[in-house]
Amino acid sequence: MNKKKIIFFDGDGTLWYPKKTKHNKHPVWIYKDKRVKRHNHNMTLIPHVLSTIRKLKKMGVMTVILSTNPSPSEIANTYLRNRVKHFKLENLFDEVHATTVEHSSKGEFILRILKERKIPKSKVLMVGDSYLWDFKQAKERGIDALLIQSKYMHEHSAVKDIKKIINKLSDIFTHI
Repeated sequence: MNKKKIIFFDGDGTLWYPKKTKHNKHPVWIYKDKRVKRHNHNMTLIPHVLSTIRKLKKMGVMTVILSTNPSPSEIANTYLRNRVKHFKLENLFDEVHATTVEHSSKGEFILRILKERKIPKSKVLMVGDSYLWDFKQAKERGIDALLIQSKYMHEHSAVKDIKKIINKLSDIFTHI
């Protein structure tokens, strides 16, 4: 298989998730439930994240976080950078971007970054927990993608036809 030069990761549900629901409920609820504060202590890093990202960095793979956030851009990016700092991930990611609540936002970010860095689509992978926000956006732009197994992943009917589903983040090594 083609060695990937850059891997894009979703944040919520892929790298970390709410302690309260883990992979049982889509993490978007933390942005919708006004009673819940979106503080970092409500979130936990998903197992295998640190070891997987460290191994990718040793392999020379660029890593980028693209995480959707409903807040205005500046607030969303500050919030995301604080989350990355809280989990001590700052040195493991080349770029960190909050994307907007438009489904196409992640796909547009991916294409812009690839163009800026002159990286062909064949050398790219997107890893996420949401069919609509992560997997579909990458595939529609000709980018290879993986979907992480969760109890909520079947919220979209197209998921039943997807063959590239991984059980845990460290499973990406069989796809790069």
